[in-house]
Amino acid sequence: MRVISVRNESTGKNIGGQIEIANTSFTRMRGLLGRRQLAPEEGLWIKPSSGVHTIGMKFAIDVIGLDRKHRVVHLWNALVPNRITAVHWKISSVLEVPAGRIVESGTRIGHTLEMDTRN
Repeated sequence: MRVISVRNESTGKNIGGQIEIANTSFTRMRGLLGRRQLAPEEGLWIKPSSGVHTIGMKFAIDVIGLDRKHRVVHLWNALVPNRITAVHWKISSVLEVPAGRIVESGTRIGHTLEMDTRN
């Protein structure tokens, strides 16, 4: 799976340096299932996606909903296992990161994220 770095352009803070891209039917369906945790720099960018679930997961995650221009349109802080988010028509992709990264990076609705594909 391809790996990228993600930075919040609005705050200048790093969100993750080891973000995997899930852009096939299989990788989107599998998501983070089967993992016991995410390391601080790890995450998953699911595209396309307009919502997620944590059914079968073993840990909480932060979820960042992005529009086509990578602007933050919705945030889910510490989404616990066995939950389903609402589907949002403005969201075109979602970023799943360790719980607490939204607060640590100062990410807010309206911020823009930079996806660095040079990794």
